[in-house]
Amino acid sequence: MSLQRSESAGDGASPFVELERATWARLADRMEQPLNQDDIDRIRGLGDPLDLREIRDVYLPLSRLLSLYVEASGELHTATQTFLGESTQRTPFVIGVAGSVAVGKSTIARVLREMLQRWPSTPNVQLVTTDGFLYPLAELTRRGVLDRKGFPESYDRRALLRFVAEIKSGAEEVRAPWYSHLTYDIVPGREVVVRRPDVLIVEGLNVLAPARPRGDGTTGLALSDFFDFSLYVDAKTSYIEHWYVERFLKLRSGAFAQPESYFHRYASLSDEEAVTTARSIWKRINEPNLIQNVLPTRGRAQLVLTKDADHSIRRMLLRKV
Repeated sequence: MSLQRSESAGDGASPFVELERATWARLADRMEQPLNQDDIDRIRGLGDPLDLREIRDVYLPLSRLLSLYVEASGELHTATQTFLGESTQRTPFVIGVAGSVAVGKSTIARVLREMLQRWPSTPNVQLVTTDGFLYPLAELTRRGVLDRKGFPESYDRRALLRFVAEIKSGAEEVRAPWYSHLTYDIVPGREVVVRRPDVLIVEGLNVLAPARPRGDGTTGLALSDFFDFSLYVDAKTSYIEHWYVERFLKLRSGAFAQPESYFHRYASLSDEEAVTTARSIWKRINEPNLIQNVLPTRGRAQLVLTKDADHSIRRMLLRKV
């Protein structure tokens, strides 16, 4: 089995090992497929053509790799406690999942949750998205950034950082705001509750963003400082735009059709009007955010999954340990 190098520097060295799909898939030859078609139908998002072959070829070996990382983290924790002469409970293993709007990262995060909780070492896997840390619509409007929703400044970054820090510190229970994709807003009185998982998956556009410099010239913590593993879901920008438009068209008869939907006004658009509207939103908001804020974080990930035009993963870039 040969491994290829990628993203080489001038001397030929690279921090990544590149694996083509066929090579990666062979890593799971003797592993049992844990999911069935009903599981896949429940997990996949709108427009994501996930199937059993993709699970077997891509996510089965990935889940095994992550389970090995979790086990190694536990061994390191035990060694550290022995060295210090202390006995403290192990803290959750945190995985960050980043990528553009419409690239399919939410589906991948859900697949990983389902796969990881089938391994004996990680029965309790929980998933949170950074959507819950978006400012409410009223606050976005007050700040004048409603049209920049999804950009870094639209999030309560302090609250998000505090949330993950508390989880990583071993808090018994940590709560986060609840976000509704139907109303496009934070839901008052509802919360996401995380109670000491074995693994926490944090999914969002900007989870790999570097720390912001402070006014005094120092730099604080980044959310990714609390990650034990991170992955970035990558694809050509033209592919992602196409997927975004396709999803928008399908939503007209789905979520948009519900009267309480924030986007209900789009439900009656013709195909031509819907395509024009979707491309306008993509060009004004999502593509600039991808280019300016999301894509530059790709190199910070420990694993980059690159998709082809049909949404299938075609290659993996794994950072060398």
